[in-house]
Amino acid sequence: MDYENFFRAELDGLHREGRYRVFADLERHAGHFPRATYHGAKGPRDVTVWCSNDYLGMGQHPDVLAAMHGALDGCGAGAGGTRNIAGTNHHHVLLERELADLHGKESALLFNSGYMSNWASLSTLASRLPGCVVLTDALNHASMIEGIRHSRAEKHVFAHNDPEDLRRKLKTIDPGRPKLIAFESVYSMDGDIAPIAAFCDIADEFGAMTYIDEVHAVGLYGPRGGGVSEREGLSHRLTVIEGTLAKGFGIMGGYIAASAATCDFIRSFASGFIFSTSLPPALAAGALASIRHLKRSQTERQGQQDRVAAVRARLDIVGIPHLPNPSHIVPVMVGDAVLCKRISDELLERFDIYVQPINYPTVPRGTERLRITPSPMHSDADIDHLIGALTAIWGQVGLKRAA
Repeated sequence: MDYENFFRAELDGLHREGRYRVFADLERHAGHFPRATYHGAKGPRDVTVWCSNDYLGMGQHPDVLAAMHGALDGCGAGAGGTRNIAGTNHHHVLLERELADLHGKESALLFNSGYMSNWASLSTLASRLPGCVVLTDALNHASMIEGIRHSRAEKHVFAHNDPEDLRRKLKTIDPGRPKLIAFESVYSMDGDIAPIAAFCDIADEFGAMTYIDEVHAVGLYGPRGGGVSEREGLSHRLTVIEGTLAKGFGIMGGYIAASAATCDFIRSFASGFIFSTSLPPALAAGALASIRHLKRSQTERQGQQDRVAAVRARLDIVGIPHLPNPSHIVPVMVGDAVLCKRISDELLERFDIYVQPINYPTVPRGTERLRITPSPMHSDADIDHLIGALTAIWGQVGLKRAA
């Protein structure tokens, strides 16, 4: 087989479909978010970022930077090993305690990414519980899908955010078998929110465990940033709460929070945890500072909600179609992969606005979009510039306006 020609042909197919992924070479500047320097073909220039997952700008917060500098100077760069072999730094221990407190759980366990925390935790739970059946939401993240697939456990996919379909599927399962219901709180592409209370009621009815991914909610919702489950007073009803340190908290890493026995079980049997070098102490220290700040400050969350509302209102005025949802994610709908890439390119080249196009397989074909994430740092002038640019390009490419 001619391997190189095969690789080139597959890549050519992505180019033809308009869904070849191009990385924007960005240089973020602490203290000036959402500004960044874009290093493009025509040389470096300043741009405004409108699609960052550093939702609250905590990646540049002075308390976070100070904590990271202190840990770097005090502990050095790396952790020195896996958690079991010389890699458990005191910052990791403090961070896990803080995360357990954030979610009102007995314990928490750190991973190197949100992807790994989902993959390792779900695969371990589903594979080691004898006869476990997993019920997974149809729109769950790839990390959840891969973890469940790796477990080789029996799987049932229920309709997205549909409690009645979940109940119908549970009725077909032997009541004596272990059952695990896996879902997200905020879905990152459509921005909709799960009916958590209804899922918890069904889990109680059928004796199932619940596993919620709060990756796009921690830091952003709840009186202390514990996510949608905290906001709705439901944390105590969830078996496992999974989250990330890389979005609302602005750093890097993933985690689960659960009972002491559950966390210890996953710590002891999850290969993705056991054989991974632990997070550098500086990252743990920065995440710890970020969580502590957001537990007591409402400023960032309120600022973000204000900016999200302002962007949505302006999009409505000019007729740019966007998915309505109750979250901070603003999906501007294009519906064509080639056009989506073209609009993204035009925003960057003509208006110095960076918004990454979202195409298949991240979203279904025909639902291609620009995923806009307003932050507390976006000014009124930034919003004016974004809306003006989208309005100009929308007319140029011939897309329909919303009513």
